[in-house]
Amino acid sequence: MASPSIPVSRRASVYSSAPVPRGWGIAEEVPVEIGFNGTAWTVMMATPADIEDLAIGLALTEGAVAGGRDIDGVDVRQWPEGLTADIRIAPELLRSERVHRRALDGRTGCGLCGIEKLADLQAPPVAVPPGPVIAPTAIRAALGALPDHQHLNRETRSVHGAAWCRTDGEIILVREDVGRHNALDKLAGARLRHGETTDEGFVVMSSRCSFELVFKAARMRAALLAAQSAPTGRALDLAQRLSLPIAATGSRGAIVFFAPERADE
Repeated sequence: MASPSIPVSRRASVYSSAPVPRGWGIAEEVPVEIGFNGTAWTVMMATPADIEDLAIGLALTEGAVAGGRDIDGVDVRQWPEGLTADIRIAPELLRSERVHRRALDGRTGCGLCGIEKLADLQAPPVAVPPGPVIAPTAIRAALGALPDHQHLNRETRSVHGAAWCRTDGEIILVREDVGRHNALDKLAGARLRHGETTDEGFVVMSSRCSFELVFKAARMRAALLAAQSAPTGRALDLAQRLSLPIAATGSRGAIVFFAPERADE
């Protein structure tokens, strides 16, 4: 199947009080309908790239499927209104309690597209199995290297990046999107498609650390979630319940650990 032809960015003239690059890049976002076996599930606003990764990753991190091996394939199609990504899966392998038959509105920044009612936010999470302790030097190296891997953001300065890193901090896979949780879903889907589901490692995000990112990183079995800024209170509470370490950059380049105790210097 041919890939969608929607561009991920465009050029625009800019006017500024200080020198800036001429022809600034503007990131595109389009509606993406994700569904299962011909039935719509959710509609996201997303960067029109790596849509198959987005569909697979969202299905995994929202708990609709147990793993990437359950998915037979994804049909991505382009329409005048946007894109559709239809996940092919045997009906008995689809977790029907996590899939709603009506389309859910998913905006780029909220991260609540898979939540139907507030009570769902209190669903008991599953703790992350103990993993390797990630050293501050590895986190610092990954955070420092991430901008060089964000090719679209260098052009547009408006998209988030999510990276899977080896335990020594080497970045091995990156995905970008206008939505931070979309970027992480794309990363999750890309890992499944690359067959790297058993590699130990951690996640680095270019964004703040919000609670939905904690949910998704835990489902990816990351050893740690590192972000550019400190977590919100809800994110911290959830990380403690999930036993998922969180790290962020502090003053003068320090790496600050927030939860739990096992991730320290």
